Amino acid sequence: MKQIFRTAVCLLCLCLLCGCTPQADTPSSFAQEELHLYDYEQTPRHLGISETETQPEPYYQPLNYSPQYAMWFTVNDYPEILMTRTEEGFTAAIEERFDNAAAMGINTVYVHVRAFGDAYYMSEFFSQGLYAPAGMDFDPLEIMIQAAHARELSVHAWLNPLRCQSDVQMQEMDDSFPLKQWYNDAEKNGTYLSLVNDRWWLCPAYPEVRELIAEGAAEIVRNYEVDGIHIDDYFYPTTDIDFDAEAFAESKETNLSAFRKAQCNLMVSELYRAVKAENPDTAFGISPQGTLSGNETQYADVETWCSEEGYCDYIVPQIYFGLKNENAPFADTVSLWKNLVTQDTVELVIGICTYKMGKEDIYAGSGKTEWLEDFSVSSKEVSLVQEMGLGAAIYSYDSTFSPAEEIREQMAKERSAIETLLTE
Repeated sequence: MKQIFRTAVCLLCLCLLCGCTPQADTPSSFAQEELHLYDYEQTPRHLGISETETQPEPYYQPLNYSPQYAMWFTVNDYPEILMTRTEEGFTAAIEERFDNAAAMGINTVYVHVRAFGDAYYMSEFFSQGLYAPAGMDFDPLEIMIQAAHARELSVHAWLNPLRCQSDVQMQEMDDSFPLKQWYNDAEKNGTYLSLVNDRWWLCPAYPEVRELIAEGAAEIVRNYEVDGIHIDDYFYPTTDIDFDAEAFAESKETNLSAFRKAQCNLMVSELYRAVKAENPDTAFGISPQGTLSGNETQYADVETWCSEEGYCDYIVPQIYFGLKNENAPFADTVSLWKNLVTQDTVELVIGICTYKMGKEDIYAGSGKTEWLEDFSVSSKEVSLVQEMGLGAAIYSYDSTFSPAEEIREQMAKERSAIETLLTE
């Protein structure tokens, strides 16, 4: 990989600066010390070596589009196309999927590379993906990047920063990784990591946790020619006061909601700076809940992210609602977000779903039968978004190209309608 030489040079420079010898067990060092990562806002790229001493390697120039027409490729597909495949089999499967997406008019793919505190790429910080084949000897992310770029698709590495593995899976994780070391640490199990419904979650209220998350994103940008880093709506997983009770008590704050929003803001801004420190042109995007009330329950401060610089380059609210949704009608919700985005460096992309086709939308009030009666809701929404001068992102590849048998014919017509809109 092109990054091997670059990484070796950076390690050598660090040794010369710090007077230390590289250790083979770098990940396990987290067990003894706090994370001490460089300040993304202050420290120049390449570990602080000035340009007068060593000219930095030219940045990879990311491929990004405006308007962005994106599609999510979820981890749920990996048991079929990755876990049971060879390198050749996975390559063929992902090339077929990207061919289909590109033919439809998609120009950007969000590929799931860390869903549960694991990695579908070569990582020093996170264990191998849960749905990767045992003894995997190839790099899924590198294959996806090559396949995407060969089709002129922008590829954004999609991360879930806080969501981790089940308790059984954490027990099975190798001790060399920070998550497992925190799990084994009596002081950090229950603070840095909290258990919610048999799944462990990182708590963003601790600087060391945010540093791991930020460095995890920086690692991808540093080692791969990704065009963007993308996170979605898995922020605080609960409103329960026990989740971060110790950190909240130590903060001396009195407003739990404000405290948690502040921690999310710190995490997002540190992610943003980490990405930009590696490559200023790499896009950083966020896909939050579609309603403001939904974001309130996750303590996602979308108003700040949309109105201030330094949080994201694009935002993709998941407006997975029908045109006739009584509680959150699609057009009105899009207009709300359009008014919310006042920072001119933030691009608004509208998240649209196809997975509701042929199903009752039980939370839509009087519009609950819309997706049963109208099989063109998604294409109508794409058209509306285009009329408003915005980009669109479709969730997901699986629901669009592998729908249930009973709606395959209708979905094929919808794909054709969306293709006409995106390619004309």
